[in-house]
Amino acid sequence: MKLILGSILALAATHLAALAVPSHSLGGFRVIEHPDADKRALLQDLVTWDETSLFVRGERIMIFSGEVHPFRLPVPSLWLDVFQKVKALGFNCVSFYVDWALVEGKPGNYTAEGVFALEPFFEAASSAGVYLLARPGPYINAEASGGGFPGWLQRIKGRLRTTDPDYIAATQNYVSHVASTIAKAQITDGGPIILYQPENEYSGFCCGLSKPDGQYMQDVMDQARDAGIVVPFLSNDAGVNGYNAPGTGVGSVDIYGHDNYPLGFDCANPTVWPAGKLPTDYWQRHLRQSPTTPYSITEFQAGSFDPWGGPGFAKCGVLVNSEFERVFYKNDLSFSVKILNLYMTYGGTNWGNLGHAGGYTSYDYAAPIAEGRQVDREKYSQLKLIGNFVKVSPAYFEADPLHNSTSLYTNTADLIVTPVKSNSSATTFFILRHNNYTSQASTPYKLMLPTSAGNLSVPQLGGTLSLNGRDSKIHVTDYDINGTNILYSTAEIFTWKDFGHKKVLLVYGGPGEHHEMSISSSSSPSLIEGTQSGLTLQSGSRAVIAWDTAPQRRIIQLDNLQIFILDRNSAYDYWVPELSSNGPTQDFSSQKSTAASIIVRAGYLVRTAYLSGSALHLTADFNATSPIEVIGVPTAAKSLFVNGQCVQYTVGDTGDWSTNVAWTDPMLTLPTLSSLDWKFADSLPEIQPAYDDSLWPLANHPTTKNTWRNLTTPTSLYSSDYGFHSGSFLYRGHFSAQGNESSIYLNTRGGTAYGHSVWLNQTFIGSWSGVSTANNTNVTYNLPQVQAGKPYVLTVLIDHMGYDENGAVGGDEMKTPRGILDYNLAGRDKSAITWKLTGNLGGEDYRDRARGPLNEGSMYAERQGWHLPNPPNENWESRSPLDGISQPGVGFFSTQFDLNIPQGWDVPLSFDFGNSTHPPSEYRVQLFVNGFQYGKYVNHIGPQTSFPVPPGVLNYQGTNWLALTLWAHQPEGAKLESFQLENDTPVMSALGIIEFVGQSGYAQREGAY
Repeated sequence: MKLILGSILALAATHLAALAVPSHSLGGFRVIEHPDADKRALLQDLVTWDETSLFVRGERIMIFSGEVHPFRLPVPSLWLDVFQKVKALGFNCVSFYVDWALVEGKPGNYTAEGVFALEPFFEAASSAGVYLLARPGPYINAEASGGGFPGWLQRIKGRLRTTDPDYIAATQNYVSHVASTIAKAQITDGGPIILYQPENEYSGFCCGLSKPDGQYMQDVMDQARDAGIVVPFLSNDAGVNGYNAPGTGVGSVDIYGHDNYPLGFDCANPTVWPAGKLPTDYWQRHLRQSPTTPYSITEFQAGSFDPWGGPGFAKCGVLVNSEFERVFYKNDLSFSVKILNLYMTYGGTNWGNLGHAGGYTSYDYAAPIAEGRQVDREKYSQLKLIGNFVKVSPAYFEADPLHNSTSLYTNTADLIVTPVKSNSSATTFFILRHNNYTSQASTPYKLMLPTSAGNLSVPQLGGTLSLNGRDSKIHVTDYDINGTNILYSTAEIFTWKDFGHKKVLLVYGGPGEHHEMSISSSSSPSLIEGTQSGLTLQSGSRAVIAWDTAPQRRIIQLDNLQIFILDRNSAYDYWVPELSSNGPTQDFSSQKSTAASIIVRAGYLVRTAYLSGSALHLTADFNATSPIEVIGVPTAAKSLFVNGQCVQYTVGDTGDWSTNVAWTDPMLTLPTLSSLDWKFADSLPEIQPAYDDSLWPLANHPTTKNTWRNLTTPTSLYSSDYGFHSGSFLYRGHFSAQGNESSIYLNTRGGTAYGHSVWLNQTFIGSWSGVSTANNTNVTYNLPQVQAGKPYVLTVLIDHMGYDENGAVGGDEMKTPRGILDYNLAGRDKSAITWKLTGNLGGEDYRDRARGPLNEGSMYAERQGWHLPNPPNENWESRSPLDGISQPGVGFFSTQFDLNIPQGWDVPLSFDFGNSTHPPSEYRVQLFVNGFQYGKYVNHIGPQTSFPVPPGVLNYQGTNWLALTLWAHQPEGAKLESFQLENDTPVMSALGIIEFVGQSGYAQREGAY
């Protein structure tokens, strides 16, 4: 056995030595061909790169990034909150999209003010010390309506995302404005933006197109450069195709990147990990496609979207949970990824109709940070362990992967190990996982590790290592802690710090695991905290520490190194805030400057740490009474402040400070929504005989500018031809009866889960209430007997769920129209009907500039502006939405209530609709909070019944206006089953004052009809 083991270890050492230096002769491995540095320097010299990683201001770093969309959280004073939570993960970057549809609702009218302004987002990033990757499109996908394309693009003849002149011309105004705004926030001007992505997922082609058009990508990049962009261009290929990679000709980007969503989006089967979905060859493909740039994954799965009628985000959270993170993110690290962006890290909300047709209001995405901004999901904590480990591992920043193996490094073929070897030191990272990545077995193993002390069989002191099902580990050898060599560690490293007078290393293991560590020191390790049970300490030419993982912390002292041995759940409670020299404003601190941080054990969240004179300040959030321990107290610190309050502390044997923060229930009093004074108004007066539609737009276009297909109606009834793009549409078809009109055939389209309802004069004809799988329908309705010579009006209300995305270049799916596509009045020619239509008041000349072009639809109350604060409801009928309406139609319900959430508390609030298994009727509700449409609830389709609304949209210290549109599809009408305002666990927070953005209220609208 010893002879066989020695041979294996010798082979492993030879293998490492052979691959430590890149070579042209190792087919598929790195061939170093440096990019054109002179050309790059003509633009800027602050963000540079080689074949391994980025340099920012000359420092080699890894970009670990989280995706956050400012437009999905329309409260600028909350953006710092999200940035700080991303920073606390150990990340140094945030990637963001800009939604074109929200800032150019009318061609040529770019408006990015208020909640749509980007400058406060950039300022918040700078305050948090977070770099930015800008991804403004023009196309973003993002499960946004039209993939971010404004609806008026349906009227251009050219194919979208091509060099067709009218499409390029249509993008010019947007790109010139948004890129120039971004340019002002580049690192070259002192801002946080270090990378820029032109276009997005320019990868799928159809309908006569089969490959990328380099000139198109070049046009998009030229637009950005003309607007002042000088930072490097990073791509996001939707597959590992090598499209537009450096050296591929016209349209080549500076740094090639791609995305990957390996588990897909089957939240209905959340425990199933399909075979063959774990990437295994990305490094080899990178070397073939873009060997001169850092390996970059511009989007990697961090959650999942969920469709109408889907299983809900709770199940998505099971699919992409902490186990997923441990296996898939460490697998990414095995490819030596140096730019990694996780989509989404915070999802937010599809408020104001901004979502695409396939998804509902919530965009929680089962992300690490919840829609309500909570960070108490285990996946957040697990991600924090990974992010902080990378942050303190500079050897990884210049490391390359070597050949993986099922035999060189372990004694079982059930496991596979990939070494990732530093190019400038002896440090090697061994990423270990199950050979069958879906395995749920617990597999025992031993390691055979080449180290600077020779080939070692680990554990050396006896016992067996184990890898539990759906888990992965990063073992290290010759890992440097500022001069102290960790010869090997089977326990995973969370973080380490050199505080000058001592060094601290935090390692952790999973439940029931055995671990071992060796340090290149002849000193004797000693236990200074915790139990000796299950612990073995050995000294000699090098120290060896072996232990069984337990919930109780142990601290081992060796020379000036303190090793904190934790179980994984305990490690979740530790934070590593950078010690700022600018007060609560954070620095863009060096990733390698580990002495610029302290370690804090504090539970829910630690945001920042800074010294002010001799006072050490922590800003932190608490959702329970929590002990606080400060490890590595700065020598200048003499007092401790937590959220501005001076607190007493004790000094432990190790010199660390301990205190306790008491959390007491703030005893919130929330309004009972069913008891409020609700006011009611009919929001479908259009079916009443006296209604006057003389101000409505006439649907009189004999042709359409939409190239989707030829018209089958005498005039276009496509909503986009008349400038209506959001919420809902209302049609009125006038005809004079001949007496033989027995039925009406309608072909309508509104996107997945949409519905429509039809009236002839005041008579309800019928509804298509919608299903989760259909985006259009063909229905024939019987008409009541009509009298010859009399005028009649067909009223058709159609829900609009958002435009289709345009992922496939050449397909122009975004141009799929909404509205009435075809009709036939039995016994009559189509021209017998004269149609009028409306959507939001003004269409592209939308009235509510504060909430943007998509927030309103066609319903009468919306056109009047009654959903805004302070509507003229004094003389309206008193009626609750729980009483509802007794016939098909649309009821509008309005009320107000006060909140008095205590300052210093972050309290997630949600509006919850009751929904029994078999609802007695089918209906749709829009939820308006202080004028913001913050919920589209379809009771018979779902799955969403709870609608989070953030502070800032809700006035937490004042009056709020609440409005609902209740659209009943069926003859008996509809009413809410229940409707409540609920809170999640209150968080005692350092968040600060959140500015209310809902002040803009009702004023009588000129020309409202």
